[in-house]
Amino acid sequence: MITSTGYGATSAREPLSKLDFERRDPRPDDVQIDILYCGVCHSDLHTARNEWGNTVYPVVPGHEIIGRVAAVGDQVTRFKPGDLVGVGCMVDSCQHCSACAESLEQYCENGFVGTYNGEEMHSGGMTYGGYSSNIVVRDKFVLRIPDNLDPAGAAPLLCAGITTYSPLRQWKVGPGQKVGIVGLGGLGHMGIKLAHAMGAHVVLFTTSPGKREDAKRLGADEVVVSKNADEMRAHRNSFDFILNTVAAPHSLDPFLELLKRDGTMTLVGAPASPHPSPQVFNLIFGRRRLAGSLIGGIAETQEMLDFCGERGIVSDIEMIRIQDINAAYERMLKSDVKYRFVIDMASLKQQA
Repeated sequence: MITSTGYGATSAREPLSKLDFERRDPRPDDVQIDILYCGVCHSDLHTARNEWGNTVYPVVPGHEIIGRVAAVGDQVTRFKPGDLVGVGCMVDSCQHCSACAESLEQYCENGFVGTYNGEEMHSGGMTYGGYSSNIVVRDKFVLRIPDNLDPAGAAPLLCAGITTYSPLRQWKVGPGQKVGIVGLGGLGHMGIKLAHAMGAHVVLFTTSPGKREDAKRLGADEVVVSKNADEMRAHRNSFDFILNTVAAPHSLDPFLELLKRDGTMTLVGAPASPHPSPQVFNLIFGRRRLAGSLIGGIAETQEMLDFCGERGIVSDIEMIRIQDINAAYERMLKSDVKYRFVIDMASLKQQA
């Protein structure tokens, strides 16, 4: 077994603290990675505090992982020691269902294995995530990071990046389209950057007038304050696609009314309690669509990383030490970060 040190939660009521644990010895198709950086996702907080009701303790969060390959199994041909690599939200899937056959492992019909709080397919134990010194991952779920990208800024691409890229690609966002992004946070700021890079006319919806300047810096062509009825009314029936990144429950109707006929609004935020049900007439009159999207498959995630590498796109981040993770969670709840915390895992070597 491989010794690992990390930060995790032992119950929903306790703050994250230092933990020592063991990872499996690498199998022939495994890659062992020394972790350099790990992004902080709202899902980490939900899981640490058991807000989705499925946490198995102890839990070590973290699924936006950047590191260097330390060792590879004898069947691994795509990676070698020293390579800069990433690990996202999943580390395994059944590999034989129809979803996996189509490189849509995120929709594995037998359930993909989450990078943390997931049940190992081989050992039956639980997976532990990237708030740690190292990780061992099946090579098919390891991603190559473009050399020109800042490694720390690239970490959130493994979740926030692919969560927004996948629906933008699925609904064929591109030049000539008017695209809305609801919410300017970890997901929303990536949605703006990616939709802008795809050539769309991008409109940010926010409840905060003070975010106008920053949204335009990120690539938004327009900013609409969603609490302003006049601003919202001016955009009715005009959007081809809206990506809703807000995790807090809110009414969807004001945004559905902005869609053109045959327009789609896709939800990627995961609220702890459900959204109010939308008015069916807002869908019927206009043949509008309300959809959802998860992350992307491994092939699409690599495509996203290469897309970002070609255009120099990374997340806007604030670097923290692992010892500051509990304070970062509290700040994240207040939206007090622009726009993603990233942990410098070298801080693990410091005295906690």
